[in-house]
Amino acid sequence: MVCVAALIAFGSHVKAQDHRFDPPWNTPPESKVMFTVPGIDNVPDLFGDINDPQLVVFFAGNQFMCIDDLLAAFKKEYSQYQRVFAETLPPGILARQIIGGSITIGNMRITLKPDVYTAGKSRIDQMPEYFSKTEPYAYNRLAIMVQKGNPKNVKGLKDLGRADVRVSMPNPEWEGIGKRIEDAYVKTGTEALRKIIMENKVKDSTTYLTQIHHRQSPMRILYNQSDAAPVWYSEVYYQMMIKHPIDMVEIPAGENIEATYVAGQLKNAPHAQAAKDFMDFLISPTAKAIYRKYGFTTK
Repeated sequence: MVCVAALIAFGSHVKAQDHRFDPPWNTPPESKVMFTVPGIDNVPDLFGDINDPQLVVFFAGNQFMCIDDLLAAFKKEYSQYQRVFAETLPPGILARQIIGGSITIGNMRITLKPDVYTAGKSRIDQMPEYFSKTEPYAYNRLAIMVQKGNPKNVKGLKDLGRADVRVSMPNPEWEGIGKRIEDAYVKTGTEALRKIIMENKVKDSTTYLTQIHHRQSPMRILYNQSDAAPVWYSEVYYQMMIKHPIDMVEIPAGENIEATYVAGQLKNAPHAQAAKDFMDFLISPTAKAIYRKYGFTTK
């Protein structure tokens, strides 16, 4: 199965043998056969036990860095659940998967139904008929990811409108963050800035619209395909945490926006008790500490 992010990000710009920054960036589970081939067979956004899971969670993809610690802590506190499957794809794609009942990645078709779906508040609010219960559990804000040393001297969102700055931008069509970044462009420089970045620069290819920003944006920066990427603060924080050559440009509060992550328990959850237990776990001090470890905030 081909890694979607790797294929999209690389194209013909990177030599086939040059995969030093490739995901998965998490720690894969142990198996008798460990078979991951960078750029070819590499599935970074599907986690855990796809066979007969006791809990299925669809996470908005920008939380991928939390999954190892989060699921390990959940299994420790709720030892009756050891087979957990999680996806960390874009929230709009996960919503389509919930509504349509399946997703195909490469040659693999997945028909598992989620017990819990997490996404930004606006996305959850669009699907009230699907949930028996919802809970906010973490918060985030925007930052700009740049190459180490910030060679283009990007100082803020207005600089993303410069002709010499190649921007990696989440596609608002299915990435919830995309619409929030557009809001920040308007707050920063009026509608004119949004139009320059999202229309003019898209046409001349100096703005690249991603399909899966939490993988593509850092990879495009790391492989010198883009100069700057507006992302969630936690994503830049994580790339710096794992010592990739990335720097952060912070965005002032007056130009920034806050994201609220909300978990929804599915009305038709196949594992209803497990779903309830995971919802309780997400708002526990243990889970909140994990989110803070990776640059999110909690209340």
